[in-house]
Amino acid sequence: MKRTHKCGELRPENKDQEVILSGWIKSRRDLGGLIFLDLRDRSGFVQVNIEPDAGEELMSLGNSLREEWVISVKGKVRCRPENMINKKLPTGAVEVVVQDLKIENKARPMPFNLDDDKVNEEMRLRYRYLDFRRPALTEKMVLRHRITKTLRDYFDDQNFLEIETPILSKSTPEGARDYLVPSRVHPGQFYALPQAPQQYKQLLMVGGLERYFQIARCFRDEDLRADRQPEFTQVDLEMSFIDEEDIYSLLEGLMSRIMKEVKGIDIPTPFQRLDYFEAMTRFGSDKPDTRFGMELINLEPALKNSEFKVFADTLANGGRIGAINVKGGNKFATNKTIKEWTAHAQLYGAKGLATIQVKEDGSWKSSITKFLKEDEVAAITETANLEVDDVLLIAADSFTTSCEVLGQLRLHIAKQTDMIPEDQWNYLWVTDFPLLVQDEETQDWHAMHHPFTAPHESDRDKMQSDRGSIRARAYDLVLNGCELGGGSIRIHDTQLQSEMFDALGISQEEAQHQFGHILDALAFGAPPHGGLALGLDRMVMLLTGASSLREVIPFPKTAKASCLMTQSPSPVSDDQLEELSIKTDVKEKSE
Repeated sequence: MKRTHKCGELRPENKDQEVILSGWIKSRRDLGGLIFLDLRDRSGFVQVNIEPDAGEELMSLGNSLREEWVISVKGKVRCRPENMINKKLPTGAVEVVVQDLKIENKARPMPFNLDDDKVNEEMRLRYRYLDFRRPALTEKMVLRHRITKTLRDYFDDQNFLEIETPILSKSTPEGARDYLVPSRVHPGQFYALPQAPQQYKQLLMVGGLERYFQIARCFRDEDLRADRQPEFTQVDLEMSFIDEEDIYSLLEGLMSRIMKEVKGIDIPTPFQRLDYFEAMTRFGSDKPDTRFGMELINLEPALKNSEFKVFADTLANGGRIGAINVKGGNKFATNKTIKEWTAHAQLYGAKGLATIQVKEDGSWKSSITKFLKEDEVAAITETANLEVDDVLLIAADSFTTSCEVLGQLRLHIAKQTDMIPEDQWNYLWVTDFPLLVQDEETQDWHAMHHPFTAPHESDRDKMQSDRGSIRARAYDLVLNGCELGGGSIRIHDTQLQSEMFDALGISQEEAQHQFGHILDALAFGAPPHGGLALGLDRMVMLLTGASSLREVIPFPKTAKASCLMTQSPSPVSDDQLEELSIKTDVKEKSE
């Protein structure tokens, strides 16, 4: 039997047609001589009936069937009676009366119920190939495919070339640990799996290819979370002879096409733009969620002459006194709630959290009232637009800590109170990131993005005198509070690259050792160029409403970077290690 139709495509217009279907038995019901099977393939499922007049041999075969066996059936399509139509199913108006049946393969009992959405995730990852039979996961894979097809079509229309870059590469410092691959041919030496194709795509620009893209596999050995995996896929691109506006226009066109073709949604362009400082001061995040309000409030003008030691010391040290106003929060914010918010703030570095609750008579319930003058109380009330039942949460700390604490509280409270609309798609650009950031402990300077990011030309003279105020020609694309991707205009002349390495404390010898290949390339006439990388997995996660990358990656790792299905990573034989000139000091744990 060779199938003529897919299970999920049969409709009333197929009435009286003889069809051959193949798939898995989703369910089986025996109503005393009348057997109903839900037959499923990737397209969906349809009901097939083995009726009493089918003959003794076919009925006997039907009685032997079990769920998840693979079968093929030949039969005739019949419209179901009006009162028997299942309007929830695309195939709910038809059924197939079986004339012949072949068992293609039997199956052991399933380790979990494929229709149960509450199955333990570890079980689903252990049997990922069975998890694929669940429509929820199949639909995510279909949407992922549609996104990648749209990407390729769009970049082809824009005259890009899809070019693969190496998986075995050189280990260079790029912000995360490399996965290392030992070389058998060169004992004691290692390749690194790419954290990103950053240097290769710049080399392609030096080669004059001008417009490159790739759906690239990337690898980073770092601690995992819901939106992070050790191996992931990014949409990588680079262009020559362009500036930021070209990047913005290209990506806005791409996202518009994806949203239209994949989700059927028209999104407005151009996207909103916020520079880094505005994003931090208004939303407490460099990837702000703008679907709801509760923006951060600057209380410094109201408290600039405060004698309250906490506030006075914060301002004297160049810090920030910020706040958020939880409108009407006093109606539900119990003492336990306030304690929980304070504990949440402390997770992100807050030493404490000052709170003001406005009671029905307009008076304040707060531990800091006694430290404030009347004019400061009035100024806070006006600045924060305080009204009856509002709760004001105040964080006084360094600029970064104050903003991040309040930004995290803003999101936390918004989720608790269902403040965030789910049917809204807010794209925006965050621009003008700091080029360099200083480690508070070592006082060393590091590139916020990577050492090939170009500074604003007007800030170039600050490389030695005022490094903290240098703006990078860098930009992130954000959707609903999640960073979809980011990029920058690159450094393309050797003198500026040398100044950048000097600012980072990288000697000429070290730079040549780590980045010699790209420094040599820049010296051969590199064009002005820039690019961006989008997280494909993250994009699919957002567009499908998934809560974790594990839901949209075909074969993901766990939070401990292991694969439950293949039981990897796993030990290898001593012979393999010897062949690679490797010895380990890891001892087997005794039972």
